[in-house]
Amino acid sequence: MEATIITIMALLFLSFVALGVYVTVKVAKAAKRGVDRTIDQARRTVEDTTLRAKSFGQAGTASELARLRLSLRTSMRATQEALQAGVGEDASLKESLDLFHRLSAHGLELDADLKRLEREPDRAWVAGQLPELAARTERITGSADALRRAARERALKFAEDDLSSLSAQIDVEAGALRHWTGPDATPGTAGTGTADAAKAGGWGQSARPARETGQAAGGEPSAITAPDPRRTAYPWEKSTRPETTT
Repeated sequence: MEATIITIMALLFLSFVALGVYVTVKVAKAAKRGVDRTIDQARRTVEDTTLRAKSFGQAGTASELARLRLSLRTSMRATQEALQAGVGEDASLKESLDLFHRLSAHGLELDADLKRLEREPDRAWVAGQLPELAARTERITGSADALRRAARERALKFAEDDLSSLSAQIDVEAGALRHWTGPDATPGTAGTGTADAAKAGGWGQSARPARETGQAAGGEPSAITAPDPRRTAYPWEKSTRPETTT
């Protein structure tokens, strides 16, 4: 019996140790991913700032290469963010996202070529390559921009359709709430409609108690009495204070 208890306690201890190790590893991996994302974001920010400074602060081939890289990176990043944000709400964008991943391979290759050319000492040869590099950049960014704009137009179209449907439903509901203003609600039938609604227990007021209308329960007129000043007609009114005698 004691050996069984010791075995169970040992198994529980080992289970807690294994669970602690697993949780520690998961937390460490999550923290590492967060740090990597922060580092990547900081590196991209520094690279974009450097490219922007080169495109405005320098002249010649260096400025053109920086401008092409900055244009490529800006377009690809904006398209990626738009597609990834929309694919969660619109599953049909998954195919567009797959196409963008294929396009990203060409974009990464072009960015690497442009980055290598920044370190090329033969500036004359680099200047001769600029027209072809500009054409490649325009083709890739044009395709990325087309995907991004189509995704945004699709989202706007769905939002407009949903808003139109919602507006139509609200108009129907508003018309139902204003049913007394319809063509059947003529002055000659207004009283009848009110009486019918009152009898049906609808929105009209119910009949007053007999003691308020001056009729007794048996139909005979009740004695004329002064209204009770302490009686409150509505719950939001304050009770009348009794007069004090000197």
